[in-house]
Amino acid sequence: MKKKINETLFELLLGIFIWGAIWQAAGVWFVPDTDKMACSIGLWIGVLTAEICAAHMYRSLDRALDLSEKDAQKYMMSRSMMRYGLIIIVLLVLMVTEAGNPLTGFLGVMGLKAAAYLQPLLHKLLERRR
Repeated sequence: MKKKINETLFELLLGIFIWGAIWQAAGVWFVPDTDKMACSIGLWIGVLTAEICAAHMYRSLDRALDLSEKDAQKYMMSRSMMRYGLIIIVLLVLMVTEAGNPLTGFLGVMGLKAAAYLQPLLHKLLERRR
């Protein structure tokens, strides 16, 4: 049985992807030719990390609703620390391995914040199309 993705989560993931696409398009013009590949890799690793964090946040909130207030608070704090840990590890791996630019990786991760703020607007736009 297929489980349908939550509408708000879908809009958040779409917003993160759009954030990455906008910065990718802007980066083509402003990044020197020698750094384009590293910046693109870093950006999309950051976007992927943001999308993983968004899905994890949704799943954590869903599970926390079944717990008592005290247990839910502890649970959400531990899950939040896990997400921050993931972001730190991803950025450290980008720095150490030089597989991608860690600054554009951070820019990609910030897509989670941007998408959260823009989700109501994106929701209205998608509702008009239906």
